[in-house]
Amino acid sequence: MNISPEDFGNLFEEFQQEAFRLETLDDYSKSGGVAAYHAFLAGKPQPEEYKSADWVRTVRDATRAGKRMYRVHILSRPLSDYLRFELGWGYVRNQEAGEEFFILDTTEQPNPLAGVPDFWAFDERTVVTMQYSDAGEFLGAEKIPEAQAQEWLERRNSAMRAATPFPDWWQQHKPA
Repeated sequence: MNISPEDFGNLFEEFQQEAFRLETLDDYSKSGGVAAYHAFLAGKPQPEEYKSADWVRTVRDATRAGKRMYRVHILSRPLSDYLRFELGWGYVRNQEAGEEFFILDTTEQPNPLAGVPDFWAFDERTVVTMQYSDAGEFLGAEKIPEAQAQEWLERRNSAMRAATPFPDWWQQHKPA
């Protein structure tokens, strides 16, 4: 069932315990934060509005309320320009607000979740899959029936078992 952008956004305000995201793409540049991405590519400092974006406030408010927000990004090296931006600016910024990140690096191992789309899981019962164009443009989201949530949670669990905490991975693989 398709979910409206407003209803999808409300899930980030309404969840009670945890919100998990699986990221699978190398490029989300057509889905927001374009000005910051261009600043990154040009070697400029982070724009102030990027540092204090709505998402940062959402994460900070949730984590201060004792909720967990975390994600696994499936990727392989070498990193795309966008991933260098997302990890170097976005993840570092969002970590400071309390979000946790993990990397499932498939450079030297098979992807255990090949073909699984990006999704969010809220409180282990509400799952929303996300559709993107080949260029990384967000096209929409679909709410999965609650009866099917467990199979998506198993995908989350598989990703977490295979992933490395971002700070450890970044220390080893951060681009020069």
